[in-house]
Formats: sequence, structure tokens, C-alpha cells
Amino acid sequence: MKVAIYSRVIENELKADVQQLLDELAKENIEPVIYHPFFETIKSSFRFPEKTAIFSDPSDLGEQIDFVISLGGDGTLLDTVTLVRDKNIPVLGINFGRLGFLASIGRNELKSAVEALVDRNVVIDKRSLIHLDADKPLFGNVPCGLNEFAIHKTDTSPMIKIHTYLNGDFLNTYWADGLIVATPTGSTGYSLSCNGPVVFPESSSFVITPVAPHNLNVRPIVVPDDNVISFEVESRADHFICALDSRKEIVEKKVQLAVRRESFTLSLVRLNENNFLQTLRNKLSWGLDTRN
Repeated sequence: MKVAIYSRVIENELKADVQQLLDELAKENIEPVIYHPFFETIKSSFRFPEKTAIFSDPSDLGEQIDFVISLGGDGTLLDTVTLVRDKNIPVLGINFGRLGFLASIGRNELKSAVEALVDRNVVIDKRSLIHLDADKPLFGNVPCGLNEFAIHKTDTSPMIKIHTYLNGDFLNTYWADGLIVATPTGSTGYSLSCNGPVVFPESSSFVITPVAPHNLNVRPIVVPDDNVISFEVESRADHFICALDSRKEIVEKKVQLAVRRESFTLSLVRLNENNFLQTLRNKLSWGLDTRN
């Protein structure tokens, strides 16, 4: 078995956990294939299994890779999506960050997680992605995201007007700092912080959430994800920001934009005992009386 490992950087207090993961992989005769920039930062600090390889870009992740392990928080896992793309390699997120809606496997579960991979005793959730179409190239070869697409004013500009259409039919004009179109997975991210609803991962929908809308009667709306959502932006400034998950580009206001459901999905690994309801309760402290 081969398992690719991706991470950005590891803090000193987490090094023992990374070493435990490497030791567990070696114990199970699993060959790690480590992201090259990450490997360069850690190669002098860890003991590696005898068979250890590196990879540098998505083309190195072929059919021989059984799983991809993301070490970090949700942001690190979103980066992993740009490497996995449409390869359908299951991704397991180990939470070295804070909240961890996506990277939901705790540091104390490293041993059981590796054993579950070996036994194939895991659940694979298919998560939908959002795809951006534009009349000029944006976001290179990866114009898709797991969480959301967002339009936002630049830091110094006044609010913008975003004319929004569903399959060509006019929906609304948002006078706001920005607009978010979130997948069900992304409903617990940026959209949630802007008062958007929590949507179950399998709900086949998009959540359209305004950012600081000028009209207080404008609220988030949930639409089926078989809609193509298109935008026309008006602004006093010449540019605005487009974002896909944690990536952003500055674009001219005359650019035509539309989003739709991506043609492929992300395979997200979870342990059998973890499910979305448990994640919600644990991360949002639902069902707990904070007064006690």
C-alpha cells in the first residue's frame, strides 16, 4: 500500500504526532509518498520508513496511490484538493489545526486511523465541488473548489453590486461587500460565519450568502446545484476579488463569471464511528449547556 502525505508546515509541538504516524505506517508496511516541499522541511527531524518516496505535483499521484493523508487543519485539506483534482484518490484529514470540520480525525486517533486504512474499514463520502467558468483564464488548471466561490470588493473600494442569475433568470442584485456561493461542504465555512445555514453534505445544493448586505431584508438562499449561477458586477473600482476556497485573484469588473457543480467529486475518508451529526455537535457544542 502507498499513501501520499501532504502538509504545509509542522509546529514543534506536533513533531511527536508526525513521528508516530510515520512509525505506524512503517509498522503496517505502508510506503509513504511525501510532498516534496514538506519533505525538505522535515527530512532532518524525523525517522522515515525504509521505503519513502516524494511527489512534487498532481501528475505524480497515479493509480498506485491508495490514499492521501492531509496533516493540518481544514485549510490544508483544501490545498490537498488542488493536488488530487479528478483522480478520485480518497483523502483522509488529520486535524492538527483548530476547528476541523473537514480534517475531523484527531491526533489521538493516529493509530486507529492507520489500522482502518489497512483494513479498508473506513467510509468514503463523496463531496461535491464548485466549478468556475469565466471569459478569461482564472485559477490556472484548477478552477474548482470544495468549499465555496466568493466575489468580494477590494479592501479600499466601497460596496459592490452583484447582479445574480439562475440559469439566465434574474435572481437578485446584491448591494454588499461580497457574495458567497457555497457547496454543502462549505456551508460550515465562510458562509456560516456570514449567517448562512448549515447544509448536509449529500443535499445536492448551493448556498448563496451575501457578505454584509446593504439591504437587511436580503438573506441567504439555498438552490439546487443543477443550476448555473452567473454574475455581473458593478463597482466604482476597476477590480474586485474572486476566491475559490483559500485561493484568490484580482479581476477586472467587466469579466463574466458563472459557477456550476463540478463534473467530479472529492472522496473524503472518515472513520466508521464519525458522521456529520457528530461533527456538528462536537465542533459547534450543540446539545451542551455552557452554563454548567
